[in-house]
Formats: sequence, C-alpha cells, structure tokens
Amino acid sequence: MKKIRLGVIGTGYAWERLHYPALSELNDKYEIAALVNRTRSDAEQFAQKINLDTKNVYDDYNEMLKRDDIDAVDILVPIEENYIVSEAVAKAGKDFICEKPQAPNMDQAKKYLDLSKKYKVKIMIAENFRYNEENNKIRDMVANGKIGEVVYFIRNNISCFPCEMTKDTFAATEWRQHPKYYGGAFLDAAIHDLAGLRHIFGAVECVQAFGKPQREDFNPFVSVNANILFKNGVIGQYTYFPSGQEPQRPLVGFRIFGTKGEIYLEEKSCGVINVAYNDNTSEQIKYTPERGFYNELLNFYNTLNGTEAISVTPEIEYGDVKMVFDILESINSRNIVFVDGSRKELEFLHQKTMSNQTPKFIQ
Repeated sequence: MKKIRLGVIGTGYAWERLHYPALSELNDKYEIAALVNRTRSDAEQFAQKINLDTKNVYDDYNEMLKRDDIDAVDILVPIEENYIVSEAVAKAGKDFICEKPQAPNMDQAKKYLDLSKKYKVKIMIAENFRYNEENNKIRDMVANGKIGEVVYFIRNNISCFPCEMTKDTFAATEWRQHPKYYGGAFLDAAIHDLAGLRHIFGAVECVQAFGKPQREDFNPFVSVNANILFKNGVIGQYTYFPSGQEPQRPLVGFRIFGTKGEIYLEEKSCGVINVAYNDNTSEQIKYTPERGFYNELLNFYNTLNGTEAISVTPEIEYGDVKMVFDILESINSRNIVFVDGSRKELEFLHQKTMSNQTPKFIQ
C-alpha cells in the first residue's frame, strides 16, 4: 500500500506534541508533504526540523489545497475554525482528519454532517479517547460482564488550568484562555471524558447538571457536576473541575461499580486498570497510555487504503458535541435535557417496562 502524502493545517502544540510523534511511528505509511500555519515562520521552523523544503510551507491553506499531489489533510486549528477549514478542505475534494470538537456550536456541528456526503470525501474526527487503549479495554470488560451488570459510575476530572496558563502547555495558548466559543475548556477538554463515557456505555438518554459560575474567560464554570442516564440503564456522576487540584491520593478517578465488582482507573496516564471482585480477589490489567493518537492515524490510513472503516465519524462526534452543549443547557435552564432521545421516547420505554415486568423487589 502506498504512503499517504499529508498536508497539515496548523503546526501548533497539537501537531508538534500529539500528531507528529504518532506520525513518526507511522513513517512507512505517511509522508508529510506540506505545512500550513498562519504564522509562516513557525511552519518554516518545523519544516527545517523534518527536512521539508520550505517551498512546501504556506500561510494560506487555500493555496496548499490547490495541489493535486496531496492525498489527505490533517486539520489542527483553534476550535472556532474547525468547521470553516473543514468545509474548505471538503470542497477541495481532499479526505481529511479534523481535531475534536468538529464545530464550536450546534449549528455548525449539524452542517458538518453534510460534508462527507456532499463532497464525497472521507472524514475522521480525531477524538483520541475513543481510540485509547484503556477505554477500549474497559469497554470490552463492561460488554463481557467482567464485573457483572453495571450499576453506576463515578468519573472525576480535576485539573488546574490557571496553574498551567503561564507554562509551556496547551493552557498557555491565547485562544484557549480567551475562547471565541461558548463552553471554553469544557468544550475543549471535558468532551474527551464524555466521548470516553459514551464509547464505553453507549447512547445517553438524558442529563441533569449544575455548575458553579466564574468570571474567568477560559471556562464559564468553576466546576460542572452532571448526572447522566444512559439508554442501557447505567447511571453515573461526571464532575469537571478545571480550576482546582486533587492533593489526596489515590485520586477519585474513574470507578465503575457492578454487581460482581469494580473497575478503577486512577488517571489515564497510570498504565494500570484495577479490577476488584466481591469475593476479595483482584487483578491489574496493564495498558500503554496515550496510544489514541497512533491508533486514530493508523485507522485513517487503513481507511484510505480500503481495509477498515473510520471508527470516529462526524456522526459519532456529533453526539459528543451535542452532549457538551446539552449539559451546558441543563446548567443554565436547571432542567433535565434529553441527549440521544426525547422525553416521549423515555416515557414510552418507561410505560412498556412497567407494564411488562414486575419489579424484583415485589414478592
């Protein structure tokens, strides 16, 4: 199979620290053919690092898209530009990868769903949490009944965005500190956790959420606390606290409670999934952290060569984006919001269940 000649739009942190290292492992499958960055000197500097002739460097992606020797495009731009750039790439007839979330609002997220069909291109959304080893292993454990029937979960994410703003980190970027889209860090970062939960448990019936407001630009809430009901009956609590720290170890992390035991992941980088059973036995299942970037780029390569289907399509990512905005809507309205279904559907299922089953606790 031939190498994919890749054009890259955006050579910032996500490219340099996430996608490029994965592509370096896949150098028998990809060739970096062109780089685009609005600050051309930054792209030129990276081109020199990889011995790419600077004639293949641009500050206008429309110029690069005129080339007929580009097989596919990797889009890594600020969130507010995702749909605009994606539409331009689709119009040029190029298959492409776009970093999550696919759009900064629901209007553009809906329009995004038409791009693949309208322009006959293949599109992958780079939601690495759906490709990470730990989430796929946990998904298999849940599906195979390793801890029996899942009853509920706790997912706790605490980070200190303000602590990172002056360091050499993603939080130091201007567009993240002062986002031009609603949701701030919740849309940018918490969407990973929500995508992971949806990947493991499936479609979501509804959410009820509360948030503690703050005046900081980077996120509208100091913390977000959401109760989630999945369509399969699993319930749980998701907490996102991007303005704090968790000094106590072990961390709350991600805990799934079942009828036969518990699955516990302290943090995504720890490399071990702990499984404890009700008979007092336990096991530790190892995984390699941060393999999502490699796995998604491998999936895209295989898709372009006709051996696999895209795992994370715009349709799948649309559900993740919608859930973010549904949680924010629930906070603002203080109402239950239905995500992948409607209130009528839920009432119908409830009535059907009540008429066909006798509760187990009634003798």
